[in-house]
Amino acid sequence: MQTEQTSASAQSAYNLRMLRALSHSMIAVFLLSCAAFAQATHKTPPASGTSAAERGVTLAESGHCAEALPLLKSAVRQVADRDLKKRVGLDGLHCAITHDPPYDALEFLSLLGREFPRDPEVLYAATHAYSDLSLRTSQDLLREAPFSYQVHELNAETLEVQGRWDEAIVEYQKILGINPLLPGVHARLGRALLEKPNPTPEIIQEAKKNFEAELEINPNNANAEYVLGALAKDANDSSSAIAHFTRAAKLDAGFSDAYLGLGTALVDSQRFSEAIPPLEKYEKMAPDSPTGHYELALAYAGVGRKDDANREANLQREAAASLEAVKRRVALGLEQQHPSAQPADSPQPDAPPQPK
Repeated sequence: MQTEQTSASAQSAYNLRMLRALSHSMIAVFLLSCAAFAQATHKTPPASGTSAAERGVTLAESGHCAEALPLLKSAVRQVADRDLKKRVGLDGLHCAITHDPPYDALEFLSLLGREFPRDPEVLYAATHAYSDLSLRTSQDLLREAPFSYQVHELNAETLEVQGRWDEAIVEYQKILGINPLLPGVHARLGRALLEKPNPTPEIIQEAKKNFEAELEINPNNANAEYVLGALAKDANDSSSAIAHFTRAAKLDAGFSDAYLGLGTALVDSQRFSEAIPPLEKYEKMAPDSPTGHYELALAYAGVGRKDDANREANLQREAAASLEAVKRRVALGLEQQHPSAQPADSPQPDAPPQPK
């Protein structure tokens, strides 16, 4: 009897161990099933920047710009491969320009300009993009404010580019009829008058009056001061020229031509020591200018600084030779593009001074 009880107890313990083992196995299987299920139902990770860029490029180049633009805008800053980045940028630029809103193009233009500043393909595309944006904006202006002075101003600027000076002058006069105190317009009218071929003394005088009127409206207009200085210099009025150039340089510290004009006017007046500081400033701003070296050599020679004068004379010759070489390369390129064209002879550089 005892033996049977012992056997039953052992069987019971064995059964309990088996149930525990089965329970553990079932739990393990359950956990594995859960893991597998979780893995199966887990969302696919987002595509990498490269794959998104490639998909955006494919969509853009197959004419699906609306779907491509969001991908291209996000991918263009993530892609490391430069060839792919350039392609993304150009495709994004094309899609943005040809679809509304076109101002999405500015983001692509900014990136392409930073990453590929000397790439001819990028520069060509950017030229057309800026032109298209300009045209769209001008159309918006004409539609929203057809009778505004800004429309006349835009028309005048377009006519100037086309060399239609008389018509541009009429547009500027219309603006002054709307608002005679509008800053900048008198100066633009004066500029248009001076740009006419072979302006008569009467036209030059009218232009001068417009620049003077501009300074009455806006005394801080450095360009108006500069042009009045140039007109005074052409009229051999050195005193007025020096005064205007001086004010122009003070109004705009980065106005390199104002320093050159001032230095040249002072050299013409034989005020050589006063001419040296503005000419040295100009030379730092425009180190490749033959005229700057030439005038500075004259100023140094005038105060007896012979070595400095000789150095500037040599620099003038080198700069003039370099400039002439550039002109010849440009003329040769034009001749190769248009074999029948006969480019005019390039003007000869100024002769270097002969310091004593």
